[in-house]
Amino acid sequence: MTLEDFILPFGGKLDAGSRWVKLAALMPWDMIEDVYARSFKNKRRDGRPAIPARIAFGSLHIQASECFTDEKVVENISENPYLQYFLGLHEFQTKPLFDTSMMTYFRKRFTADDVAAINEELYRRVHPPKDEPPQGGGNGGTLVLDATVSPADVRYPTDLSLLNECRENVEELIDTVWDKTEKRGHKTSYNRRKARKRYLKIAKLRKAKRKAVKQAVSEQLDYVERGLSDLDNLLAALPKDTLKHRQWERLATLRSVAEQQRTHLENPQASIPDRIVNLRQPHVRPIVRGKAGHPVEFGQKLGFSVVDGYTFIDAQSFDNFNEGVTLIASAEKYKARFGHYPERILADTIYRNRENRRFCKEHGIRLSGPRLGRPKADELEADREMAYRDSCDRNIVESRNGIAKRRYGLDGILTYLSCTAKTEAALVVLAMNAAHCLRTLLRTFFARVFRLLRCSEVFSGFGGYPVGPKVLHFTGSFSELPVFFCAFLPACAKTIYTRLSVRL
Repeated sequence: MTLEDFILPFGGKLDAGSRWVKLAALMPWDMIEDVYARSFKNKRRDGRPAIPARIAFGSLHIQASECFTDEKVVENISENPYLQYFLGLHEFQTKPLFDTSMMTYFRKRFTADDVAAINEELYRRVHPPKDEPPQGGGNGGTLVLDATVSPADVRYPTDLSLLNECRENVEELIDTVWDKTEKRGHKTSYNRRKARKRYLKIAKLRKAKRKAVKQAVSEQLDYVERGLSDLDNLLAALPKDTLKHRQWERLATLRSVAEQQRTHLENPQASIPDRIVNLRQPHVRPIVRGKAGHPVEFGQKLGFSVVDGYTFIDAQSFDNFNEGVTLIASAEKYKARFGHYPERILADTIYRNRENRRFCKEHGIRLSGPRLGRPKADELEADREMAYRDSCDRNIVESRNGIAKRRYGLDGILTYLSCTAKTEAALVVLAMNAAHCLRTLLRTFFARVFRLLRCSEVFSGFGGYPVGPKVLHFTGSFSELPVFFCAFLPACAKTIYTRLSVRL
């Protein structure tokens, strides 16, 4: 379908310069179709037709690009013809294309690895591989590494609030199965109102004492354990299908939290692996980062690598990991992508361990940072200048982290499942890279325009301003710049169009 084939209700046609029109031409829809088809396990053809892959993935991309909620995505698609063209529709329609709940299924269809593969394909199509090897052979290019945490949408957890939430969930499960039994009387072996009152007594304090908090935690933990015992007695006389699959999962999480909190209460210094801090998202782990104001973050940890302003996710996990061990894997992915190792790797101090230094030395890669051992007097100044240049070049990964969090919503993932949360983080990176591709294409276009102007002797002077045959010179003041362009561009527009139509 071309741009002219899209039918608008009141006539006219879409603007070819719209970013959604350009993104529609950039996206690897053929690869997305293959990935989407592999996600279907049932091959039967007698059921309801599936929503097309372009609509499914395009909706996810729109959500990541504009930081929309699921409801806002459906609303904006039904109101914007450019979004409908991006999704592959042939005619504008005001009826919603799908229900809001389908966004969750779309995220399940595309895993984080699938989105990462689409990200690689998008980079390959915008940056085709070069036939010539790096100058002089060997390595080439720069690889910038860093790690960050994408926080989940959870309340800052405390043991007291977590146990109170566990107690309330146990009581809800007891209420669910109570009507299916023949028992009468009190549903729990403790007074619910008293348990709630004991929790609020400490929770409402502005600054509770440590001893009072510990006592309240012990009380709430006792209520939870007694509630779980009451629930087990009820379930013993009922069939297994009394509770749904999701309720059984929640019950397993409640038992794990009770065991962890009992261990922590009896031995506060003991390490608790896979500690649960949120009932709705039990996969979320506390990750200590040591940042000012946020020493501990709760979410997934991402290992980023930036090449030519394009961001890739090399490591992604809800468990905390040492980002220093990901350098070798990132360098190998760089080689698989370009056919050679990078000339230099710019990274933090945590990446400069002995194993990484040995790997970089064996493969001729210069790792940023000072050399091991006592610095020599004649090399001290040169090392300082090199370290300063490396630190300046490494700032791009910090800017990419900030853009992903501030602009594209990586600072607060709103999905609850672990698989969909990873997919959403990968979609954020893909949306950021797609926007970078559009800027790269625009920069390439103007670079070719001015290269034609510099190499042409026709533009030797327009509007009273001297223009050299090889270099474009402007000798007027800054306030005269708009006048210069108004006089210069119309005069050479025909020649620019003729040359670009041949070269582009």
